[in-house]
Amino acid sequence: MGKMGGGRHLKREAAPAFWPIHRKKYVWTLKPSPGPHPIERSIPLGIIVRDLLGLAETMREAKKIISQGKILVDGRIRRDEHFPVGLMDVVSIPEIKANYRVLPFKKGLILHKIEPEEANYKICRIEDKITINGGHIQLNLHDGRNILVRSEDPSKPSGNIYRTLDALKIGLPNQEILEHLRLEEGMMGIIVDGENIGKYGIIKSIDVIEGQKKRRSLVTIEDSKGATYSTILDYLFVIGDKEARISLPAEGVEEENVVS
Repeated sequence: MGKMGGGRHLKREAAPAFWPIHRKKYVWTLKPSPGPHPIERSIPLGIIVRDLLGLAETMREAKKIISQGKILVDGRIRRDEHFPVGLMDVVSIPEIKANYRVLPFKKGLILHKIEPEEANYKICRIEDKITINGGHIQLNLHDGRNILVRSEDPSKPSGNIYRTLDALKIGLPNQEILEHLRLEEGMMGIIVDGENIGKYGIIKSIDVIEGQKKRRSLVTIEDSKGATYSTILDYLFVIGDKEARISLPAEGVEEENVVS
């Protein structure tokens, strides 16, 4: 009988290039468990604790720290070293009063240190929405969350104000919607994939291509120095209006130091 399901192990050579691990010293590495983010857009919590934050020298030590409930992701204790931490997630270590947000960078993903107040919320992108019984709207977000928007009048669902690829600022860990950030010209966005990953600025234009899906539309952003970058809507993440709702790495920074 053939093997059912995916493999439980991952070789280091096959791991995403942005993981901060030695490729040839050892054969195996942690494989992210099924969760809110795919393997190519996440980092296992154990690798974050050991290799990115330097809180442990070995994976055994990292597992002990995590199993003791000392690491929070989006305001919730995570005890699995395989838990996938991905885009916009907030990693908190209350014992040392440190908070980090996962952001896109030119090599993939980084941890960016943030203030305690900012650790109380995150920004999520609406990947799609569906209408359920009673005319209520369910918003499906990029990190696997589902938020139900209830409507008193089923003929005029209040959830219609939310559009695919818009963003929501939500409280942690209660998932309360704090702000709705529409995808439109004049808003601020950050590129999360492709050649210009990590670049951010004001959306200058959105060119819808007739006959193609909305996600394939061309969008151009302009940073504070006047440089412009183009990508497709699927690679753009709205993070504010004239100002970003989250702190960001300084423009032109080559490396991000995640340790205070």
